[in-house]
Amino acid sequence: MLLLFNKPFDVLCQFSAQNGRETLKNYINYKGLYPCGRLDRDSEGLLLLTDDGRLQHLISHPKHKLEKRYWVQVEGIPSDTALSQLRHGVELKDGITAPAQIRAIEAPAVWPRTPPIRYRANIPTTWLELGIREGRNRQVRRMTAAVGHPTLRLIRIAVGPWTLGDLQPGESRPHAVDLDALPHYWRKILNQAPLQKQPIRKKKARLKKKGKPS
Repeated sequence: MLLLFNKPFDVLCQFSAQNGRETLKNYINYKGLYPCGRLDRDSEGLLLLTDDGRLQHLISHPKHKLEKRYWVQVEGIPSDTALSQLRHGVELKDGITAPAQIRAIEAPAVWPRTPPIRYRANIPTTWLELGIREGRNRQVRRMTAAVGHPTLRLIRIAVGPWTLGDLQPGESRPHAVDLDALPHYWRKILNQAPLQKQPIRKKKARLKKKGKPS
C-alpha cells in the first residue's frame, strides 16, 4: 500500500509522541505504515508512506535520485544570477549541491498557513518552483539562503511520479502503485519478487529479536 499525505506545518514526521507536538498519529489511522523519507517540521506538503519495505527503500534512498519538487516562497526577488547559481549548484558546508531545476512562478493558490509567514515592510517575496534529486538535511532552505533569499514557506508538491493534487492539509488518500509510471530499473526490481509486506528496518529489528536457535 502507498499512502499520499499532505503534511501540515508544525507536524513531526513520526508516529511516536514528542513533547506534546502533533505527529503523523494525529492524522493517519492506517496500521503498519512508514514514511518514505522525511519532511521537516516547518515544511508542508506531500509525504509518502508505505507498508512495503522494498518500495520504501526505492523511494527514499538517495542513490535512486528520485526528484522531489517544491513550491518555495523566498524573501526578495532573486536575480537571474541567483537562479543560475541554483541551477548549476551552490556551495554549502557539506559541499556543492547538484544542479536544481528552478523557475520563478506566480503565487500558487494554496491554503493559508497557521501561523502565517513573517513579512517585512517594503521587502517583496517571490515564489519559485524547484526540483532536486538529493536529500540533504534542510537542503532547499540552505540553498536559497546561500544565494541571499531565505525561504519563508516550503511546500513539497511532488515526489517522483506522485503529486499532491487537491489534497488539503491533514488529508490523505491510498494510491495504487502504477509500475508503468515508474523508472524502468524500478519496474525491473519490483517485478523480480512480490512486494514485501513489511518495511526493511522493521524486518531487521524482528530478526535481531529472534536470535540464534537453541
